[in-house]
Amino acid sequence: MALSEHEQRLLDQLEQQLHADDPKFAHSMASSSQRSMSTRRIVLGSLIAVGGILVLLLGIANQLILLGVAGFVIMGAGVYFATTTAKVAGDGPRPGKSAKATSTSRGSGFLSTLEEKWDERKRDDQP
Repeated sequence: MALSEHEQRLLDQLEQQLHADDPKFAHSMASSSQRSMSTRRIVLGSLIAVGGILVLLLGIANQLILLGVAGFVIMGAGVYFATTTAKVAGDGPRPGKSAKATSTSRGSGFLSTLEEKWDERKRDDQP
């Protein structure tokens, strides 16, 4: 079900307010293709994990504890590599956002700002 124009505007305003009040949270929740898990990392991490399992089994078969521990560490590193996302160079604070603008919006509070906007819309809708 599609949103009406009014609902879409409200949603856009809420999103802008969230970005103004808590940019770090909003950035972490943003769906960007750069932060998604890549197939290459999953495949490479899986191959490393399988290699770690083979080294672990080799260590167990030859009764070499250090080789078994090394295999376990390699396996864990492969799983970690496969399940994490790569850091992107542009993942820092966004330029152009002034500290004054964020501090004034935080001082007023998210809910009070929403209430003010809601009251403003009600006044605008009345004939």
